Amino acid sequence: MMKHLPWVFFLFALPFTQSGCGGQAGDSSVAQAADQQRPRVAGENNQLKSQAKTPAPGMAGFAPGRVIHVLVALCDNEHQGIVPVPAKLGNGEELAGNLYWGAGFGVRTFFTKSAEWRLVRRGAAPDPAVLERCVFRHRNKDAWLVADAYRGREIRQTISDFFAYVAGAKDRMLEFEMDSRPVRLAAGGRADLITYLGHDGLMDFRLDNYPKKLDDKSRDAIMLCCLSRRYFSEPLKPTGANPLLWTNGLMAPEAYILKTAIDGWLAGEGGERIRERAATSYNTYQKCGLRAARNLFSTGW
Repeated sequence: MMKHLPWVFFLFALPFTQSGCGGQAGDSSVAQAADQQRPRVAGENNQLKSQAKTPAPGMAGFAPGRVIHVLVALCDNEHQGIVPVPAKLGNGEELAGNLYWGAGFGVRTFFTKSAEWRLVRRGAAPDPAVLERCVFRHRNKDAWLVADAYRGREIRQTISDFFAYVAGAKDRMLEFEMDSRPVRLAAGGRADLITYLGHDGLMDFRLDNYPKKLDDKSRDAIMLCCLSRRYFSEPLKPTGANPLLWTNGLMAPEAYILKTAIDGWLAGEGGERIRERAATSYNTYQKCGLRAARNLFSTGW
């Protein structure tokens, strides 16, 4: 199995060599080896189909507003195909310092510090694969963000859940209190925007099957991992989801990209404008050059 270098390995290297998977963007040896691991699309999972029967958000007591569900596979030196990062960043069982969760540009940290989002719930999730679930409420718009931190060794489950959600399966019903009032959210397969963030596990393994679209709901998808357009494209098509943002090369999957893309999505912007937002943000933090950053991101088919 090819080892992929996380972005921190390249902090002091030439521009645009930092990556969540490693190597230089567009490296042909990485691409050729990775092509051999491309996933195969299987038929519809009947078990998933039976789970897509819950009322939509805003109905039957569910909180109104659009729902974003973010699935984060914690960086893991031991269980993922990467060259190890410092132990604190790459412990897939540790939330506080994990590269993609508790570190400075991790999802939990970045959104908690954001002026636009308010952390309203933080705690365990009923799924044993998920170490922590955070729920954020937008301060100015009618929107919720549910972020799940999957154990690093559960990266296969993380990606499997991502495809189930974008196909409309595996509803996740959340109940909690906010400001002393009960809140019910319909996430998972009932979310409006679904994101995967972390190492591109499809470079290392195939899932047993990939679901087809189960209902008539329109869903957007963001895939922030290395070469996601190459590896997620084939299994994403049968789900009917719209690829709002994905990547063409090796990259650092950090939360500022996600936040700026969500900002555009909530503002009703189209894919090209959101792509430009992502590129501008990436260049601001990574100093890789705006042209290179634009080439990194794609939108749509």
